[in-house]
Amino acid sequence: MNSQNKTFHYSAGQLVEILQSLPQDFPVLTSGYESGFENFYPPKIVELKHQPENKYYEGEFQETGEKDQDTFPAIILQRVWRDES
Repeated sequence: MNSQNKTFHYSAGQLVEILQSLPQDFPVLTSGYESGFENFYPPKIVELKHQPENKYYEGEFQETGEKDQDTFPAIILQRVWRDES
């Protein structure tokens, strides 16, 4: 976590440093849906499949199973999930 401000998880410099340590030719995707903005978890590499026919709220890209074909690795910036229930 950013030591100077506990509100934000990463500064631009920290994110650049992390991204420079990852494969430079991988696409970078983020979680979405609804409005507003959130902090995100540490970037990670996941195997994805492109499914453009999905509804907008399901995302155009999905994590894959072991038997899926036509997959690719990507770097994910997953937003922090807050449960206010």
